[in-house]
Amino acid sequence: MACFFRRKIATQLSRIFGHKEDVFIPAISAIPVSKKQISPDLKLSVSSLVSNGFLSSDGDFKTTTESLARQLKADEVIEEVIPSRGGIHFRINKIILAKKLLEQLHKDPQRFGVQSEIFRGVHGRKTLVEFSSPNIAKKFHAGHLRSTIIGNFISNLKVALGNEVIRVNYLGDWGMQFGLLGAGFQRLGSQDKLRDNPLQHLFDVYVHINREAENDESIQEAAREFFRRLEDGDEQSLSLWKQFREITVDEYKRIYKRLGVHFDHYSGESFHQSKTQDVLQQLRDLGLLKVTEKGTGVVDVSPTGDMSNYAIVQRSDGTSLYITRDIAAALDRKEKYDFDDMIYVTDKSQGVHFRQLFQILLAMQHPWAERCRHVPFGLVQGMSTRRGEVVFLEDVLDEARNRMLRNMSQSRTTKDLDDPEDTAEKVGISALIVQDFKGPVTSDYKFDWDRVLQSQGDTGVFLQYTHARLRSLIRMYDGAEESSCDPVLLQDKRSILIFQHLLRYDEVLHQCDQELQPRYLVNFLMTLCHLVASAHKELPVKGSPSAVAQARLQLFGGACTVLANGMAILGIVPVDKM
Repeated sequence: MACFFRRKIATQLSRIFGHKEDVFIPAISAIPVSKKQISPDLKLSVSSLVSNGFLSSDGDFKTTTESLARQLKADEVIEEVIPSRGGIHFRINKIILAKKLLEQLHKDPQRFGVQSEIFRGVHGRKTLVEFSSPNIAKKFHAGHLRSTIIGNFISNLKVALGNEVIRVNYLGDWGMQFGLLGAGFQRLGSQDKLRDNPLQHLFDVYVHINREAENDESIQEAAREFFRRLEDGDEQSLSLWKQFREITVDEYKRIYKRLGVHFDHYSGESFHQSKTQDVLQQLRDLGLLKVTEKGTGVVDVSPTGDMSNYAIVQRSDGTSLYITRDIAAALDRKEKYDFDDMIYVTDKSQGVHFRQLFQILLAMQHPWAERCRHVPFGLVQGMSTRRGEVVFLEDVLDEARNRMLRNMSQSRTTKDLDDPEDTAEKVGISALIVQDFKGPVTSDYKFDWDRVLQSQGDTGVFLQYTHARLRSLIRMYDGAEESSCDPVLLQDKRSILIFQHLLRYDEVLHQCDQELQPRYLVNFLMTLCHLVASAHKELPVKGSPSAVAQARLQLFGGACTVLANGMAILGIVPVDKM
């Protein structure tokens, strides 16, 4: 973590420019490690100083950079100041680098990186994250898996950075599809099958009745009638709907537990449908609600107010729509939780919906809507199991566990495990998460079981293997890594590369927080694993002099701590044996 070293440079810049040190901190960053050679440690962005008015934009950039570099002095911490094409580079004292990082890792290992000064203003916020949000009686497909793990990552990251996080699962538990499901269950449903396998039975009923409705207008009318009764509060219809919802939520909780995901609130469209008339009245009072020739209620969201772009908020028969319930939900959440930020995690096809939602909230004179954010993600293609097309998340988790268990049983390096199935489950889930998080979450990607579960390359299996290997080393010398060590003994190339890499950890977390993208953390952890693997080959603990062994154990112990912390933020449970 680069705080101490950034501050040393910022102090000099403060003296040169006559401004407080803090304003220069964002312009100073750690330099990514190079495999070929030990690179400089930190970089000062001169263009950032120019854009912020500290340096004149007139004149030659190279001359400006060289002039500033001459004013920055080497000292006991900064060994060398080097003007370069992109800014000014700094080499820092590697003994002090090792000493400071090991001190921070030893003092408060769980808070390493997250207490950095670059997070000033981020701590103490209240963030509501809506994610997963499957539709009852419909497929819990790969898209819901993506929403679940991305939302869990965002929630974990915010908590790690000192935020209060409210995790909401906003179930698709209302709307015209429930008219269809209700009408279908009355014709085809079985209470026995509902008790035995609720998700599968509701899905089967929905698929069957949906197919029949395509060619049977009477079924479509029965569906509309059932939904009208639901919205009117008919006791019998509501009783059936509540049964669907309760048993489905119980099933979801069991599956989420396998993923290590929890929610503070299971909400849903149904919770807010009673407030939709209030929303429509507010829109009328503000002069925002207009009625079309077809009788639908709409809100104009066009920039010029010419109805070239509008959102439908009420059907011609008076029933509510998804966006109407979303408006009601947002208003209710703001009143109930008074959040600072609200984040929605859904697939990218809903981009227009959320743009319209935020525009309507702003038009309703709620400025906090500017702090609402949609995190879109792409589609997964080719995710199937041995049973065929994916229907439920549980199928995917079972497939990952079973394939991983088979791979482990065939591996010569697998240790004797107390609970092989539990290990296989955790490693399999790690593989799913890392595969999903390696690229931009907005990208579509093709799923391949064999590639996902490889132990070589940048996979979740490799991540877990590296952690387990480090934990095995630490167990072998139980307590030795707690002893004091001499940082002079960690001045070889492999050790320095690890320390330089750890210097970037807070910046990587900051970038993840700014963009709400996990790939930066995944890439950081993968590089750390490769650096550790190389160091493990060249820096033996066994057979080394006691002082050297203790120093190396502290190095590997620190890397293991950061690896475990980063994995936990991603939503991965580290395993100690593999």
